[in-house]
Amino acid sequence: MSSNDDFQVQMKQKIRRIEDILQTYLPKQKGYQSVIMEAMGYSLMAGGKRLRPMLMKEMFCLYGGTSKALHPFMAAIEMIHTYSLVHDDLPAMDNDDYRRGRKTTHVVYGEDMGILTGDALLNYAYETAFKAFVTDPEESLRTGRALTVLGEKAGIYGMAGGQVIDVKETGHRISKDVLDTIYRLKTAALIEASMMIGAILGGASEEEVKKVEKIAEYIGVAFQIQDDILDVTSSQEMLGKPVHSDEKNEKTTYVTLVGIEKAKEEVERLSGEALTLLHQLSGENVFLEQLLLWLIHRDR
Repeated sequence: MSSNDDFQVQMKQKIRRIEDILQTYLPKQKGYQSVIMEAMGYSLMAGGKRLRPMLMKEMFCLYGGTSKALHPFMAAIEMIHTYSLVHDDLPAMDNDDYRRGRKTTHVVYGEDMGILTGDALLNYAYETAFKAFVTDPEESLRTGRALTVLGEKAGIYGMAGGQVIDVKETGHRISKDVLDTIYRLKTAALIEASMMIGAILGGASEEEVKKVEKIAEYIGVAFQIQDDILDVTSSQEMLGKPVHSDEKNEKTTYVTLVGIEKAKEEVERLSGEALTLLHQLSGENVFLEQLLLWLIHRDR
């Protein structure tokens, strides 16, 4: 078996374990409002790469973490990511009918329920993360630090803030500086949260957590640029979502700004910076390095 085959096998196993964790933390469908629990499950269990909880777990392992607080945060980060996708697909935003190869939440449940599903997932993510205080009360200080990171990176200074700029500037030609800011906030911030929380719960020092944040920023921006490239070079069958959606929504991307070749060069530069910093960390995780390389050079 080749190293790439071995990596793919490991990744599938890790995805299955993450999905078991997600199932554990999903709310039970009950009460007059049970349709919202159903829609939350439909959205959260729609497949996907599960990269954010996976990055969190691998960074946690790099530092030899043993805390039971990890699992609630793994579920919470995926809930926050999923809520952002549910809202992103809405008619008022990207107006996409397909995500991960199946109909988007608002298409199945209606636009009103799509909005409420996103709201519910975001709120329930924090309910879930707070359970870490119960699962490992002795690690309450680290749990508190992790919650601070989660709130900041998901909110107006992170993903939500990036989404605001993205929506505000859609249809306008924007500068590279503005585009970089959108990518750092909208995409990279949640990857930063994933890796930083894994490091914090694993016992990393403040200095190491800052390095991890920078690694994740490079990876997140490279991931988004690769997404821009795939939007014009791939197909809906490969990606499981519509292609050329950036063009349809009149969005400036790295491809429209500098062209495909320079966009590819930027992906290479950022991945190189990330790996250089990764090798400076005190721990080592071979799978994590393979995951980061796959993430920014993926074809789907």
